[in-house]
Amino acid sequence: MAPRPWQAAVADGALVTVFAAIGRASHDETNPVLAAVLTAWPFLVGAGVGWALVRRRSGAWPLTLGHGIPVWACAVVVGMLLRAVTGQGTAFSFMVVTTIVLGAFLLGWRALAARVRR
Repeated sequence: MAPRPWQAAVADGALVTVFAAIGRASHDETNPVLAAVLTAWPFLVGAGVGWALVRRRSGAWPLTLGHGIPVWACAVVVGMLLRAVTGQGTAFSFMVVTTIVLGAFLLGWRALAARVRR
């Protein structure tokens, strides 16, 4: 059974936030929750742009692996652009890690869900 759109949106949002929290855990933060939110928001906006793009272009919700690719791409690209314009870091190593981890997270659950549906 495919997830409902709201379940998929919650999963994407939670996984982007987990990505940010894991990344921030390696830093000595006075407020780790706020730091994770500040790190996550550009990528959450980017994922939202990806959701809107898929919905507008295909009429479908991005529940499948194929429709998850634009969500992932937008999360990374829009997220990095927002980080750049707001003065947050966009080091090459951070971009590589972000691309890999968000790919694993945002595409991974969709691949698992497709496998379970078979």
